[in-house]
Amino acid sequence: MTELNRATTLDEDAGRGAVREPAPLRLEFAGEWHDLPADRPFIIGREGDLEVDDNPYLHRHFLELQHRDGLWWLANVGVRLAATISSAGGAVQSWLSPGARMPLVFERSVIVFTAGPVTYELSLHTEQAPYEVSHQVEWSMSGETTVMPASFTALQKQLMVALAEPMLRREGVSMNELPSSSDAAKRLGWTMSKFNRKLDNVCDKLDRMGVQGLRGGPGKLATNRRARLVEYAVTSQVVTRADLPLLDDESLRSQQDSDGD
Repeated sequence: MTELNRATTLDEDAGRGAVREPAPLRLEFAGEWHDLPADRPFIIGREGDLEVDDNPYLHRHFLELQHRDGLWWLANVGVRLAATISSAGGAVQSWLSPGARMPLVFERSVIVFTAGPVTYELSLHTEQAPYEVSHQVEWSMSGETTVMPASFTALQKQLMVALAEPMLRREGVSMNELPSSSDAAKRLGWTMSKFNRKLDNVCDKLDRMGVQGLRGGPGKLATNRRARLVEYAVTSQVVTRADLPLLDDESLRSQQDSDGD
């Protein structure tokens, strides 16, 4: 055996015997930071390591963070609620349904979920992520290019902004109340018939693109569909704070309806 081969073998043996330290993971919610333990699960819910809120619609144990197999994993241990996870500045979107789990592979991930009338947001941060965002993706998410391949009419964007207004206006707030359909329709000066028709159009368009959680069905409440639309539209930057002036645009208020709108 040559010296080079022997050195390589020794290095490999040392590598197999070494225990790699878990990458530190930090969680931010409502301005408070938590360092996650690597030796046990970290529970998020109405009770647990992070007690989000005493909201009766929120599961006692909803999300679980755990380090295993060299990665941090996020699992939905609830039975009814789902969560939207956005990474890479909104370029990567995941919908975590009950019983599902996913690895956390980017430096920052934002988790958004809705329980009853309240939408919550928290973020996860690590400096040792397995993946990093390419410069091309960073540039595409900078606001200078279109994030989504789908195009929305001004009235469709106006509807999304009306529903997402509390989240878009937030300043360091991790909890926001989702407007009811009637409140959003009133904010826009629309009839309920017009509001519901446009909500159907937007949800159908995103559903055809493969966005999960927007298709209505037996036993699916309208609130769930509105909440999922807001979570997706905000975390994927379909609507941003820059779109808030649409709510008071008088030219849109007088705009005629069209069947494709």
